[in-house]
Amino acid sequence: MIVSARSVFRTVWSFGVAFILCLALPAESQSQELTYEPTNPAFGGSPVNYQWMLNSANNQNPYGDEGRFGRFQDDPLANFEQQLQRQVLDQLSRQIIEDRFEGVDLTEEGRFDFQNFTVEVNPGTRGISIRVFNKDTGESSTIDIPRF
Repeated sequence: MIVSARSVFRTVWSFGVAFILCLALPAESQSQELTYEPTNPAFGGSPVNYQWMLNSANNQNPYGDEGRFGRFQDDPLANFEQQLQRQVLDQLSRQIIEDRFEGVDLTEEGRFDFQNFTVEVNPGTRGISIRVFNKDTGESSTIDIPRF
């Protein structure tokens, strides 16, 4: 049996066309429905993801570093410095008041008249109440100093 090249070419060509048609023509196919579900709870996602997203955002935040003492904790050295400044300013203000107003004793009840002002001091169990009255305008201010 003698096979010509032409018949071999036709056979290969017909098998090739048949193969391409099998690939090109869709047969039964299967698929599933694709649904979008957001992960962010603010946009309708599961509330279970909230803590994970918050931690992820905090870890990525370059401005969140509050130092080793954290955001809600106090720095003992800074507190000591502030207390020391308060004490120095308190002593300085007491000394200025004693030098300027020698007869003023804030622990005893009294009334002091100055040029345009009248100062009334009323010590009590809860602290000292100081009322400053402006003689020119008639306005008054009350300062309550609590007792610690």
